[in-house]
Amino acid sequence: MQTQSPSEILKRIRKIEIRTAGIVNELFSGEYHSSFRGQGLEFAEVREYQPGDNYKSIDWNVSARFGIPYIKKFQETRELSVFFIIDSSASLDFGTKVAFKRERLAEIAAVLSFSALSNNDKVGLIMHSTKLEKYLPARKGRNSALQILREILYHQASEHGTSLSGAFEYAARVLKKRSIIFIMSDFFDQEYEKPLRILARKHDVIALQILDDADLELPDAGILRLKDPETGNIVTVNSSSAYIRQAYKKQAAIEQEKLIQSLRGMKVEHVLIRSSDSYIDELRKLFEKRARRSRSRR
Repeated sequence: MQTQSPSEILKRIRKIEIRTAGIVNELFSGEYHSSFRGQGLEFAEVREYQPGDNYKSIDWNVSARFGIPYIKKFQETRELSVFFIIDSSASLDFGTKVAFKRERLAEIAAVLSFSALSNNDKVGLIMHSTKLEKYLPARKGRNSALQILREILYHQASEHGTSLSGAFEYAARVLKKRSIIFIMSDFFDQEYEKPLRILARKHDVIALQILDDADLELPDAGILRLKDPETGNIVTVNSSSAYIRQAYKKQAAIEQEKLIQSLRGMKVEHVLIRSSDSYIDELRKLFEKRARRSRSRR
């Protein structure tokens, strides 16, 4: 990654902040709140029973004291802790279209951070390659979101590889309170199912899979020398071959289906965001689906 001066870094972060804050204000007002509800109820008031109230809410002690029925009212405890588990491996520094996967990931994290903060929630960060790269406890305030954005964009990982299992194990150790967890990765890793299953038992986990279109379908671009950014291995591929392109696409589809089924079995929500997708549309679908599910449970 090309070195940038502090002023250039601040300018870039400020530009993303302005753009994503506008998206939050215009598109996601209320949608985040209805999608990610509080983790419990707290006492609000005692008032006289009114027609239509649930009789199960009647406070019999207070009712006996005043001679008329009173009910206890509770309200949702709104404050949530939202954590981003960020894959900081080298495979995120890849892109064939508008931006690298890491840049898209950063903008999506910014939208979610500002959505959380607009609802008085706290945001925190866990960045992991083959080892822990950065941990930021959940905090409120604009500066927390900007620090997360800066770390995603500019933190230089000490390792190139991926260990999602290590990230999930670390999160399970340090996150004592039930939290909303967004895993943001291309999920090019294996053998992380057990720690993810354990994490998902306690927390509300959403897997945001960030992929370039070329991760799923090889372009017709002649002879390509492809380098694995994590291992450094290089292979030469004739992408003009329809047979090779079809085999590549088929294998990618098989891997995707395996991932989807695995996450579903762990009750981890999966959202695929490709480089050709509008992440705004994909996040809106996620919010709407969760809001419908929440309403149906009431």
